[in-house]
Amino acid sequence: MSTPQRWTPTHGEPYRPVPYSPERMPAAESLARAARLRTTMDQRRTVRQFSPDPVPEQAVRDAIACAATAPSGAHQQPWTFVLVRDPEIRRRIREAAEHEERVSYDGRLGEEWLAALRPLGTDAVKSHLTDAPALIVVFQQRYWLAEDGTKHKHYYVDESVGIAVGMLLSALHQSGLAALVHTPSPMRFLREVLGRPVNEKAFAVIPVGYPAEGCEVPDLVRKSLEQVLIEI
Repeated sequence: MSTPQRWTPTHGEPYRPVPYSPERMPAAESLARAARLRTTMDQRRTVRQFSPDPVPEQAVRDAIACAATAPSGAHQQPWTFVLVRDPEIRRRIREAAEHEERVSYDGRLGEEWLAALRPLGTDAVKSHLTDAPALIVVFQQRYWLAEDGTKHKHYYVDESVGIAVGMLLSALHQSGLAALVHTPSPMRFLREVLGRPVNEKAFAVIPVGYPAEGCEVPDLVRKSLEQVLIEI
């Protein structure tokens, strides 16, 4: 694998197009790949019960690399992925997250939100944060600093990072790994625990691993294609 070119900010530079002419895939192969992907992704489930068994480290790195290919506003790529394996750091994250979750479940969420969560069987205990062998903490970069110290805004940050997280989940699943999107609120503690700069804001915590023996998931039904697709 060749060494990738290092990215640097392109703010204010002129438009420099390059040719793009990928080989067109035959329709039959395209249909076959689409069908396989649809079947594979339909098997993806959010897992909250993880085995402590280690996972292939390079598979996780490759999934993050896939996520980093996501489209972003003005191609500014406003994301940072912090891969956490250290047990003590994961313990600190769990302790802080469970503090916020207890406050939420004890009244901050409100009954309507609690009612929506009830079919999922969730509560303030977040054992997945220490049971899973790895956490990916995703941060969004609200702005970036030029070498001269000037601050430059990023655009469509929420949308860009959201797309990247979706691609991350897909890549992890297709690598045979289970994951969960955990969004404790507020998440300021994550920047403090992980020592991230002030321009970064935590977006999600994603435990990664294998399902525990005897793992269970909620009995849920996804909307059908007919319920989500409108063709005009």
